[in-house]
Amino acid sequence: MPMAPPPDLASLSLADVARLVAEKRLPPVEQWNPGHCGNSDMRIARDGTWFHMGSPIGRQEMVRLFATVLRREPDGGYVLVTPVEKLDIEVEDAPFVAVEMKAKGEGRDAALAFRLNTGELVAADFDHALRFEQGEDGTRPYLHVRGGLEALVARSVYYDIAERALSGDDDPPGVWSNGAFFALEAGA
Repeated sequence: MPMAPPPDLASLSLADVARLVAEKRLPPVEQWNPGHCGNSDMRIARDGTWFHMGSPIGRQEMVRLFATVLRREPDGGYVLVTPVEKLDIEVEDAPFVAVEMKAKGEGRDAALAFRLNTGELVAADFDHALRFEQGEDGTRPYLHVRGGLEALVARSVYYDIAERALSGDDDPPGVWSNGAFFALEAGA
């Protein structure tokens, strides 16, 4: 059965996003505990590109499918897991990239939703927190997706977040989404 194409975030209301997020059905990878089978020969680059044996995976449907069986292990590593197989996968930074943001409201009444490079939608809230880390190339923002998996927020999206934060009157500057506050400064 082919996977449906991801929805266009710009065409959705935040209520539509909330409904789609609630309807999301992902495999129960946290319940699967097969024996380790080896290495997948796959890598997810910092820009979100998935590779197999050194070549980019060109079919987005395959990337979306693999993303549904990705899991973060307690030791911090990443695996692709099914009920019968567990394979290591290299992740250079974060396995996903938040490539688009939709915002509604201001201040404490704001709601932020993100579209990932895989098409998945994530609404920032207490369970899907934004965090900011200081790196050699400046601030690196991340969004918690699920089960210890994060999305690196694309630079253009980060600028939108920073603009919202700096136009508010919170101290320290930050953004609100679905009742949760996320300070812009790293480690806050």
